[in-house]
Amino acid sequence: MSICAQKPPAWTGLVLRLAGMYNVIAAAGVVIMAEWLDRRLGSSAPPSPLMTEGWHALAVWMAVFGLGFLLAARDAYRHWPIVLMGLLSKLGTGLWIGWDILHGRSPVLMWWWIAVDAVAWSVPFLALLQSAYEASLARRRTIAPEVLRFALRRRTNLGMTLDELSRISPVLLVFLRHMGCTFCREALADLAAMRPRIEQEGARLVLVHMSSEETASRFFARYGLEDVQRISDPERTLYRAFGLPRGRFGDVLGPKVWWRGFQAGVLGGHGAGRLMGDGFQMPGVFLLFHGEILRSYRHQSAADRPDYLALVTGKNYAAPEFSES
Repeated sequence: MSICAQKPPAWTGLVLRLAGMYNVIAAAGVVIMAEWLDRRLGSSAPPSPLMTEGWHALAVWMAVFGLGFLLAARDAYRHWPIVLMGLLSKLGTGLWIGWDILHGRSPVLMWWWIAVDAVAWSVPFLALLQSAYEASLARRRTIAPEVLRFALRRRTNLGMTLDELSRISPVLLVFLRHMGCTFCREALADLAAMRPRIEQEGARLVLVHMSSEETASRFFARYGLEDVQRISDPERTLYRAFGLPRGRFGDVLGPKVWWRGFQAGVLGGHGAGRLMGDGFQMPGVFLLFHGEILRSYRHQSAADRPDYLALVTGKNYAAPEFSES
């Protein structure tokens, strides 16, 4: 199994090259503009003490960032701190100039500078930083081959390793949330309903949970899944080995989660119970065969409801955002 590192898309390099050229050209213009503002535009109040000297310092600052943007264009994701510092610099400069305009120390015409230099450039910079953040999540959620080999040595409650099971037949490995979670209960009900068709396709279920074996045995029996092989992982080492992180606040308690929780817990009748495990642990589903991951589904929120049968058959299967191939 090969793991490909996500490369920055072409647009990120283009943004930084344009930003670099803009900054270098604008820096030269700022030097000229400082004297031009004093001589041609003037203002209703004495110039700010930082006016002339400040504009020259700003020119040097912009030129340095311009060169930084040009260098960062080779790998925008790796050099995201330069983008962040550039964004903060532009916003800070915009606030400084805006303050001078409001106090009559700079002409109103300078609002155009703020609109272009601070506001307009903030949009692509924020988009680039968001893209870099998503790429960092992708790297953290990929599974190194040596980690996967080690993880597949874990044994189920019947004493077989995941690797051994995957060489007999495809294994649909389902990582659950804590058993008090209404989405965990909904997932078990879905698996119980789909189990005949999943097994008809030649796959077998294996469940991973965070509770004790005794608790799991009683809990799964409610859904007719007591005979399904399972792995107790209260320390969540197997979750981490498969790249399943702890969710952010919005992932487990956001508006979408509350609405889906009402649908599943109240309208769907799955209810909820006390917290049994890490409430922020994210679930996921992996199809294993011959020691490799064929397909996977990593929840982006606790409210996601994967199509387990599609993962087994590959029909109508949407490739996950973070994949292992």
